[in-house]
Amino acid sequence: MMNALYPRLLVRDFPATVEFYRGVLASVFGVEPVKVIPEATYANWDLDGQTGLVLFGRTMIAGTVGTGDLPADVPAQDRSMLVFKVDDVDAAAKVFTHHGATLLTEPQDRPQWGPNLRTAHLRDPEGNLLELQSY
Repeated sequence: MMNALYPRLLVRDFPATVEFYRGVLASVFGVEPVKVIPEATYANWDLDGQTGLVLFGRTMIAGTVGTGDLPADVPAQDRSMLVFKVDDVDAAAKVFTHHGATLLTEPQDRPQWGPNLRTAHLRDPEGNLLELQSY
């Protein structure tokens, strides 16, 4: 039986990324972190009593799995995207950019992707691809 499935973002700048998600998750969803442990470079937020998002220091996991000597960044197409379902894409995009996200695509309707779908795409301070969506 699987009892947990959630995104864990591996981050370089733990303090800045914690502050970004602390701000946007509180402003848009009313969610505060359950715990932030700077010395362990670990933070998590719960949604409805279950883990919703975890941040973990990239160097910590690289040392654990033996990839610490590999390059930290290599230009490539995105391999994952964190998607947030929101009530108002336009308002959420303003909150995310206020807290330091970079807007990639303006909020727009995407009827070719699904009926009544509206999206915006951004990058968090670590460069992770984010999608805000409402439908």
